[in-house]
Amino acid sequence: MTKEQYEACIQACLECLEACNSCYDACLNEDDVKMMAGCIRLDRECADICSLAVKAMQTNSPFVSQICQLCAEICEACGNECKQHDHDHCQKCAEACFRCADACRGMAA
Repeated sequence: MTKEQYEACIQACLECLEACNSCYDACLNEDDVKMMAGCIRLDRECADICSLAVKAMQTNSPFVSQICQLCAEICEACGNECKQHDHDHCQKCAEACFRCADACRGMAA
């Protein structure tokens, strides 16, 4: 992998991490928090795996491909959940998740 590929994927992961954390916080303030439970859960999972993927890439982990593959799968799931909700924070999160999933798939290939 080139330094530019790592940097692009790290940036996508950091943007996704931020979007998931913002979405998580905003979901907790929605009127029907129970309806947002799946979104909240996946926001947490996605933020955690994005953080791990960034660390793996920064430290040149021998497991970076596997971690990025898992990150792509979780980002895809989070994006699919978020896009079902009309809230602006969910739509922004979905977009960031899908961009990160694409970047991580490139790293895993």
